[in-house]
Amino acid sequence: MDTRHLGTTGPRVSALGLGCMGMSALYGEADRTESIATVHAALEAGVTLLDTGDFYAMGHNEMLVGEALRTAPAARREQALLSVKFGALRDPDGNWAGYDGRPAAVKNFAAYSLQRLGVDHIDVYRIARVDPDVPIEETVGAIAELVEKGHVRHIGLSEVGADTIRRAAATAPISDIQIEYSLVTRGVEDRILPTTRELGIAITAYGVLSRGLISGHFARDRKLAANDFRAHSPRFQGENLQHNLNLVEALRKVAEGKGVTVAQTAIAWVLSRGEDIVPLIGARTRERLAEALGATAVTLDEADLTAIEEAVPADAAAGARYPEAQMAHLDSER
Repeated sequence: MDTRHLGTTGPRVSALGLGCMGMSALYGEADRTESIATVHAALEAGVTLLDTGDFYAMGHNEMLVGEALRTAPAARREQALLSVKFGALRDPDGNWAGYDGRPAAVKNFAAYSLQRLGVDHIDVYRIARVDPDVPIEETVGAIAELVEKGHVRHIGLSEVGADTIRRAAATAPISDIQIEYSLVTRGVEDRILPTTRELGIAITAYGVLSRGLISGHFARDRKLAANDFRAHSPRFQGENLQHNLNLVEALRKVAEGKGVTVAQTAIAWVLSRGEDIVPLIGARTRERLAEALGATAVTLDEADLTAIEEAVPADAAAGARYPEAQMAHLDSER
């Protein structure tokens, strides 16, 4: 698989990364055996970047990824690069309780992640959301100390705005920004992408299929479990959902014209945005993984890109990407 570079300071990674969150939390029940088999299949296919977070099911996801790495062939295990998010606070009932970016907390989170993952270093470490009570310089400075001690290799950020990116980059080298970017979520193009390109920082794009909304597999009458994030997501509600799935059907016509799937078309579009962008695919099964990997073989010419953007124009999606309370925590939206 072709590689891309995580900014001027980061490592080279596979063209696609694997986001592992859905294997543990927020998208209904998942099969642990199939999840581990999917991680193994991704490594076998040449995927190198694995993304997780210490708060995904309160450590469950890190332990799952750690088990997948321990049981993978040595050569595949050694190629894996781990991206870890920290800082989100949970309570025993699974509720969200804000974010903690204090330097002491950063080091505490890292210690637990290293143990759960069973590794001696984390390749890219980032706070999941900016702590409004702690200057980003202090949070990034704490990660920089972890880099100096060899516990972390590279510093990343997540869902941050252009001004925060500049402040963080003035504190220590930043490898990449993880942020939502897809055909139906293009706010990154306004200020964030120009800023990262000016500073030599890459983008790790999550939500490239908008949580399955534009995968081509989401049925109009699908019932979501209460523990599925999408049951509360504005884009999956009522008239919003029907409007958004109409966009998917328009995209399906373009995809069928090229002989590929809707998901492959949507992922290929993100890949076409630049060599500094690494899409994360949230496949939870080997079947969905294989489909997503097929996007790397899809070539989009100017006519294709025009047709895709006519089918799904910028800002065409109905509904915000998160519920209102969560949108308030996104520095990238300010």
